[in-house]
Amino acid sequence: MTDLGINVNQNNRDSGYSMHDLISRLYPICRSITGNGVRKTLSIIKEIIPLNAVEVPSGTKVLNWEVPDEWNITDAWIKDPDGKKILDFKQLNLHVLNYSTPIDKEVDLNELKSHIYTLPEHENWVPYRTSYYSRKWGFCMSHKQFLGL
Repeated sequence: MTDLGINVNQNNRDSGYSMHDLISRLYPICRSITGNGVRKTLSIIKEIIPLNAVEVPSGTKVLNWEVPDEWNITDAWIKDPDGKKILDFKQLNLHVLNYSTPIDKEVDLNELKSHIYTLPEHENWVPYRTSYYSRKWGFCMSHKQFLGL
């Protein structure tokens, strides 16, 4: 089979489509090192390869590490004064500080900015930040979006 002048084996093409389908299923899942996102991810992977998943309780010491509390999130957002969402977890799960504690309150812009993480050297990138062992809330956004607040 020929595609743009390059010989492509049908099995390779099918494998490519299969990988794309797999990534399309896995990418949207909000996962960290514990929680329902990990379980869902492993369940999907088990459809492809044999896998024996073992759950280890939070607080368990593993060498020099401690398994953190389980973290599950369903929604998060920041709304402007007019009630319009300017940041939405359902649009991009990186928008929330991984392991963020819940918050449901109005805050002024200065307080909000103190809880936002960006990458100033990459103004269009949204960072992946975590807070496994430090109880705090926060959001992540592009530095360009941060400057527009």
